[in-house]
Amino acid sequence: MPTILSIQSSARHENSHSRDLSKELIAKLNKSGNFDVQERDLTQTIPHVNEKWLGANWTPKTDRNAEQKAHLELSDKLVEQLKAADVLVIGAPIYNFSVPAALKAWIDMVCRAGDTFKYTETGPKGLLEGKKAYVVIASGGVPVDSPYDFATPYLRQVLGFIGITDVEIIAADGLVANEAASLAKANAEIERLAA
Repeated sequence: MPTILSIQSSARHENSHSRDLSKELIAKLNKSGNFDVQERDLTQTIPHVNEKWLGANWTPKTDRNAEQKAHLELSDKLVEQLKAADVLVIGAPIYNFSVPAALKAWIDMVCRAGDTFKYTETGPKGLLEGKKAYVVIASGGVPVDSPYDFATPYLRQVLGFIGITDVEIIAADGLVANEAASLAKANAEIERLAA
């Protein structure tokens, strides 16, 4: 059974537009019930990369000791979860012009040389090809893909870096100025993409 992996990064659990729109998208994509849907809430225990993590990550797998393996245990699980997914739905509010810290922490945990990308003579190559990603962006005032939006191009770049190049953006921007119109536009895009 194919898998949809929902990655949610909003600090809000109630009244979160990125979470609500992601749920709506997943419901439409899975209307026939053919997908196994998994959710990863990034506001729950995603640590930041630290010196011990880096040391363990750059130690060859065959040389890692028990302590190093323990430092990478969550990261390994996140990588395996991502590898197993066929479709990725990322709910990402724009905080201060970029992605939430929790989403950046997850990205740092899953961008792993030898696991999700590799170095070649011509530069890095993503290893997660053949997956589809939907990025649901919610923004109070920063227009998506404007010069002030550092979240959307960053997410496109990092997904492409690990091999996920089939990326659709669903934008609910301008929520402060006109919430109803912004949500209507995002819902219309969901209907179009899930048709």
